[in-house]
Amino acid sequence: MTDTKEATSAFEGWAILELMGHRKLGGYVREEKLAGAGFIRIDVPAANGDGNVATQLYSPGALYCLTPVSEEVARRFAASCQPEPVTRWELAPTRNGDQQRELPLEGD
Repeated sequence: MTDTKEATSAFEGWAILELMGHRKLGGYVREEKLAGAGFIRIDVPAANGDGNVATQLYSPGALYCLTPVSEEVARRFAASCQPEPVTRWELAPTRNGDQQRELPLEGD
């Protein structure tokens, strides 16, 4: 019989997450609450060992596998697949640093 306390305990530790969209990440995982909802937080270590390259939060519904592993295994896995926070094609072109470029209207 499963102890209720054991069944409701939160996981925290090094792991490999497998997410919808065939995405896999390695890093330090823990549960986090945001706006009253539970999320899975992963801190992905930088390949050079200097801090984290990304911290990401996922809805538990996006997760289909969590594999607890040693720190060494998680770091090696993370080094092979470093996530980027945004990609170039997601950003609007800019001019003068922070100002967003205005696109010409039809007929201009």
